[in-house]
Amino acid sequence: MKRGDYHVSRKVNIARYEQHRGAEPPKGCRSFRPCYPERLSLENQKKGNRTAVEFGFPHLMEQAKIPLKDAAAVNTTRWALWWRLNSTGLPLEMGTGGRTKWNRTRLGWDKTHANDAACVGASTPDDLALATESVLLMRAKGHGSRQMGRTNKYGFPIRHVPRQKVWFGFRTGDLVRAVAHRGKYAGVHVGRVAIRTSGKFNIATAKGLVQGISYRHCHIVQRADGYAYGHRKEERHSSHPVLALP
Repeated sequence: MKRGDYHVSRKVNIARYEQHRGAEPPKGCRSFRPCYPERLSLENQKKGNRTAVEFGFPHLMEQAKIPLKDAAAVNTTRWALWWRLNSTGLPLEMGTGGRTKWNRTRLGWDKTHANDAACVGASTPDDLALATESVLLMRAKGHGSRQMGRTNKYGFPIRHVPRQKVWFGFRTGDLVRAVAHRGKYAGVHVGRVAIRTSGKFNIATAKGLVQGISYRHCHIVQRADGYAYGHRKEERHSSHPVLALP
């Protein structure tokens, strides 16, 4: 495009902008900047070639100087793990993030951690199919704490925590199945239990928190091991996967 042609095209776009001010982008207008200077280019024009400090945003430069410690730690750990595994002589394959994304896009899969794990490396076949529709979730919960009291937002103690950790044969963190025959929460509830000295337990299920379930209705599915388990269904075209406990 010659210089004169550019000026002619710019004048046409400006005329279109004056005609369609405040409306949707005019059909056939490919030059976004002349048509919508208020939305995009005014701040850029004000800034020009000045730095963020000169433009009045010094905090952005301070953030840019902060080293990415977490990313460096992950990269170092990843390469150390790869060298250790490679030294064993076992078959080993690794791939870049670009290769993983290319494989996932080629298969038409959504972006999830499970799908990314299945698409790593050049050996990903063209006809790869998933054998399951859900993935197992594990979250570290620990085994309680040594804090003997709970405090409010100001730091003042508001309730006491007993030393005894097991009540009525249960402890916080056990996976239980409760069958309530009547009342507000009648039905079957499966989830992680939080015990109370009164014998009325709270159960965290996939549908929400169920409170006031008697210990007589609870049966142990798995003893607490410091983790909370669940299943997440991998649905296509869904950015909010469903969490469901077994």
